Amino acid sequence: MRIIGLTGGMGMGKSTAAAAFRRARIPVFDADAAVHRLQATGGRAIKAIEAAFPGTIRDGAVDRPALRQVVLGNPEALTRLECILHPMVEAEERAFVARARRAGKRAVVLDIPLLFETGGHRRVDTVVVVSAPLPIQIHRVGLRRRMSRQDIEAVIIRQMPDRDKRRRADVVVRTGLSRNHTLRVLNRFIRGLGDADASISVRYAQKPCVRSKSVA
Repeated sequence: MRIIGLTGGMGMGKSTAAAAFRRARIPVFDADAAVHRLQATGGRAIKAIEAAFPGTIRDGAVDRPALRQVVLGNPEALTRLECILHPMVEAEERAFVARARRAGKRAVVLDIPLLFETGGHRRVDTVVVVSAPLPIQIHRVGLRRRMSRQDIEAVIIRQMPDRDKRRRADVVVRTGLSRNHTLRVLNRFIRGLGDADASISVRYAQKPCVRSKSVA
């Protein structure tokens, strides 16, 4: 089974890329969705976050804007949050990959914004990076998230620079040209998956938490 890592900064087009893989019947693990489940009512991370960041829980769920304000500009707080969430997300990823293997899937996609920052690129065969110019990225994020431009820029600054992600990628999909261009590139890549059958032994070693970007 081929394991594909999909990454890129927020607003770069990961959702569009993930949808293309799903239409091709390739299972996609969404790390952001896993974080939301962990922080929602009844989520496994609630108690730990409440203990580490008092006042960030409201009606049994994480108040994401409140938590974001706590960790923005506070590397120590951000590391504490990541040490809570990353092992839980990785456990869900491990279960997802195991289910896909048992089902005989030809490929899976791990949609992980912090793929490089958390060492997830070591667990995949191929890294696909989605990329767009900075003004387009900021515009997209502003349309769908309740964040000020200042907060958006603060998050982007803490991410691995887009140019570094492109340099480390196996495949770069430029999403700032047009949706049709993006889908043509993705569909060409998907069609080529059948030409090279790859299999790797996925290792999920425990790693120390490291500072990356906000996962709030």
